[in-house]
Amino acid sequence: MYHFFVEPDQVQEDHVDIRGGDVNHIRNVLRMKQGETLTVCDGFGNEYLCRVDACSDNRVRAGIVEKRRVASELPSRIVLFQGLPKGDKMELIIQKAVELGASAVVPVASRRCVVKLNGKKADSRQKRWQAVAESAAKQSGRAVIPTVCPVTGFADAVRQASGLDVCLIPYECAQELLKDGAGTAMEQSRNVLAGIERGRSVGILIGPEGGFEKEEVASAMEAGAVPLTLGKRILRTETAGLCILSVLMFQLEE
Repeated sequence: MYHFFVEPDQVQEDHVDIRGGDVNHIRNVLRMKQGETLTVCDGFGNEYLCRVDACSDNRVRAGIVEKRRVASELPSRIVLFQGLPKGDKMELIIQKAVELGASAVVPVASRRCVVKLNGKKADSRQKRWQAVAESAAKQSGRAVIPTVCPVTGFADAVRQASGLDVCLIPYECAQELLKDGAGTAMEQSRNVLAGIERGRSVGILIGPEGGFEKEEVASAMEAGAVPLTLGKRILRTETAGLCILSVLMFQLEE
């Protein structure tokens, strides 16, 4: 069934007024007719099963058949702090992160980032990324549209991430940082992930193609970030964050 998002003020007692770009999509792309059903979310965890009543050039009126709470959200807030990758990789990362349950994605400009975004270019890219997040939220049946934040510097990203209950930093040299702990680096990493309880907020710091510099990792750890190893293979930047998100989704899903 087709899935759309509206603002709370578009939801009335017995109907929903769908406006904006979704009107064209419903009328001219999906070619939905009067009497056909769709679902609408208000971004606050409420989902409405609706039936199309009328269509005009700028509005679709859909009668509410049933209201229900959506159970598609993870019980924990997970924020992906993603080092800016080259090309259009960020769109793929955002799309899949939303599907896996991320609450927000923060693009991070770290030292080894090749891509430099500022001014109008950064604003334009953020709008495009937010549209990707909305599309992925619709496709995956999310109850909310995750936020894609403005590009931030590494220091600001660390401050934001360390303000969450748990801050993780997967690092290809984590074995060296974890060698003095109990068990192998892999065992320690498993224990950290297994210890994250439902309801706790989690930040995940992922480096760009060149990874984080040692000084960046050190500063993140000083702020409370916990280094992790993801195994014996070095994962691409577009893979590493999704790997952690997949593990957390499986572990936290109710």
